[in-house]
Amino acid sequence: MTGAFDDLLAANEKYASTFSHSGLTGRAARGLAVVTCMDSRIDPLGLLGLTAGDAKILRNAGARVTDDVLRTLVLAVYLLGVDRVLVMPHTDCRMSKSTDEDVHNLIADKHGVDTRSLEFQTVPDQPAALRHDITRIKSSPYLPADLVVGGALYDVHTGRLQPIEI
Repeated sequence: MTGAFDDLLAANEKYASTFSHSGLTGRAARGLAVVTCMDSRIDPLGLLGLTAGDAKILRNAGARVTDDVLRTLVLAVYLLGVDRVLVMPHTDCRMSKSTDEDVHNLIADKHGVDTRSLEFQTVPDQPAALRHDITRIKSSPYLPADLVVGGALYDVHTGRLQPIEI
């Protein structure tokens, strides 16, 4: 890992020199898991007033509740102290501006890669997708019926959350 990662390794050396989280455990201190998008404009800990160790953060394109997110939530709930889940997509999301077909075509046209075997789970209607994903968590036979699940749309331009009711 040289060259392309030198800036990150240097930053890590500085971070490690004042590292103060060695006493944290793998448990979510605030009992929270957050499912959000991989968008680099989102600082899930900061925008929710959390710090390291408070929550489990699960990120993917579009903040979708995939099979892997469900698998991870099962582990988080039963092994890592999670008793509530916030699903938090965001405004101005690239996944809400295209269809899967659009994305496949764009990648094929610009990069010559055939991605049709992948499902990108684009989100033409964010509130509807959020309600679907919340329902998917609540109806999972692998998660407790009393697991608290909520959803909110994060506005990347104002920093505010807009709760979405199902």
